[in-house]
Amino acid sequence: MYSEEDYLMLSGLQHFAYCRRQWALIHIEQQWAENERTVDGQIFHSVAHDKARIEKRGDLLITRGLHVKSARLEMSGICDVVEFHRADNGISLSSYAGLWQPYPVEYKKGLPKVNEADELQLCAQAICLEEMLLCHITDGSLFYGENRRRKRVEFTEGLREKVNNMAKEMHDLWEKGYTPKVKPQKGCNACSLKEICVPRLQRVKSVSDYIEKNLAGE
Repeated sequence: MYSEEDYLMLSGLQHFAYCRRQWALIHIEQQWAENERTVDGQIFHSVAHDKARIEKRGDLLITRGLHVKSARLEMSGICDVVEFHRADNGISLSSYAGLWQPYPVEYKKGLPKVNEADELQLCAQAICLEEMLLCHITDGSLFYGENRRRKRVEFTEGLREKVNNMAKEMHDLWEKGYTPKVKPQKGCNACSLKEICVPRLQRVKSVSDYIEKNLAGE
């Protein structure tokens, strides 16, 4: 068991699902580089993380920049937005009458991804909230800035299992201090760490391969 000071970052799940090497470079080797995408993303998130903004609109309570953690996942982080909807099967909140159902909302600058990186991060937030508030959360939303739309995410058992397995894999690599080898993919060109990772070197043929192919008459 880890102490809370050694919990891994929830935001790392999105990095890890996108590219194991990217996650290790950032979280294990502590390397980082900015590009236009990362700067735009930080600006986009600045509003969502404004902790001073707590709104109540009738049967809806909106909180921002909420710190969450999970002893089971041994991870912690910040939720962009957590909405609390008044509901008969909800939980009680101090300073607010009635019962409220938590509903996490994660902000993303671009468009929905082809993989489940964003969904996994949101599901992990829900697991943290469930553990902290002693409740069950069935779904949440991803808000994409480019199309200004929400995408509903159901927290299925399959998605929860993927989060648990990924968290274990992250802890295993963290304990070993191991950075996975590069696996060039389409998204490498958009990665801010491409000059640190140098994925193009993986495509360079080795001298031994060159010699073997020439000896074989290829």
